[in-house]
Amino acid sequence: MNVLLLGASGRIGRRIAAELLDRDHAVTGVSRSGEVGGVDDPDFTAVAGDATDPDDVARLAADHDAVGSALGPGADADPEVLVDMMDAVVEGLRRASVDRLVWTGGAGGLEVAPGTRLIETADFPDEWRPVAEAAIEAHDDVLSEVDDLAWTYLAPAALIEPGDRTGEYRTAEGELVADEDGESYISMEDFAVAFADVLEDDEGVHEYLGVGY
Repeated sequence: MNVLLLGASGRIGRRIAAELLDRDHAVTGVSRSGEVGGVDDPDFTAVAGDATDPDDVARLAADHDAVGSALGPGADADPEVLVDMMDAVVEGLRRASVDRLVWTGGAGGLEVAPGTRLIETADFPDEWRPVAEAAIEAHDDVLSEVDDLAWTYLAPAALIEPGDRTGEYRTAEGELVADEDGESYISMEDFAVAFADVLEDDEGVHEYLGVGY
C-alpha cells in the first residue's frame, strides 16, 4: 500500500511511519518543514505540506491508496487549527479521489461511563482541555458528518508515551480503554501497531475507536 502520512515528524507520526515501513508499505511523510528525522528507509519519502490547505492535501494525496494522520497543533498554535486541518484533509481527499483515512484523534471525547466523556470528569487536566475540545469539535462537527469517505478516528488511551512494542492492545468503539485497575495507558509503539492494523484491514469505518491495554 502507498500511504500518505500527515504529521509524520511528530513522536507518534514517526512511530506510525516505522510500523508501516516494517510491513513493507511505501510511506510519504508530510511535515511543515519537509524534514522527518529518525526514519531511514528506501520506501520513505519526506515532503513539505500544509495540512490546512485542501489544494495542498489533494496534491500530496494523489496516487496514494490511503491517508493517515498524526496531526496535532504546534506548540504555539491555536488548538482550533485541528478543525481547520480536518476540514482541509476531508476536502483534499475528495479532490484526490482517495477514500481511506485513519486519523489519530484524542481520548477526551471517549466515554468513561454511559453519557460521560473523559473530558467531563473532575480529574481531566485543565492544560489538556483546549486541545481536547478542538479534537472533539473536529470529530463531532466535521468528520462524523462525512459519509463519502471510509474514515476511522483512532484515539489513544488517556496516557500515551514512548515505550515497548508488544503488539498487544484492545479497542473499544466510543469508549476509553482501561485495565482492571482503571488505568488507561498505551505505548506509542503499540498505538502505531493498532493504527497500521486498522489501516490495513479497513477496520472501524465511520467509528471513533479507543485504543489501550
